[in-house]
Amino acid sequence: MHQLVSTITLTAGLLLISACDGPFGFFAGGELSGAVSEAPKTWQLAEVSGLAQLETRPDDPYSNNFTYIQMDGRLYVYAGDTRTNWVQNIEQSPLVRVKIGETIYEARAIRKNDQAEIHDFAEMWISRGAFMRDPRDFEEVWLYQLVAR
Repeated sequence: MHQLVSTITLTAGLLLISACDGPFGFFAGGELSGAVSEAPKTWQLAEVSGLAQLETRPDDPYSNNFTYIQMDGRLYVYAGDTRTNWVQNIEQSPLVRVKIGETIYEARAIRKNDQAEIHDFAEMWISRGAFMRDPRDFEEVWLYQLVAR
C-alpha cells in the first residue's frame, strides 16, 4: 500500500511539472509565457542581481532558471566552466528570450572572452554569495551578455 501511494504521488508530481511551460525549480521547461518586449539597449533593472528564466533553442524551446548579473547597463548569464544544455543551445542559435518578472525580453546572447570584462563580472558575481563559482578560477568560462536583437 505504501509503495502504491508513493508511486501515485511521484506520478502526480511529474504530471504537474510536465504541465508547466517554463522551468520548474531545477527542472528545465519549454517555451516561456508572458508579455513579450524587445530587450533594451541598456538594461536598467531594479535589482543588480536576481532570478530569471532563460529560453534557448527557438525551434524547440528549452528554458531554465538562472541568476543574472546587471553591470553598467549590461545583463549577463553565466554557466561557470560547465558547457550546459543551454550553452550548447546558444552555440547553435544565439537568439534567446529572458523572462524577468512578468516580461519576456527577446535578446541575443554574445559569449564574452575578454579577461578584463570577465574580471569585472567576477568581482560582482562572487560578491553575491559564498557559493558563487569564481570565473577567474577556470580555464574556460561560459559567460554571455544578453543584448537587443
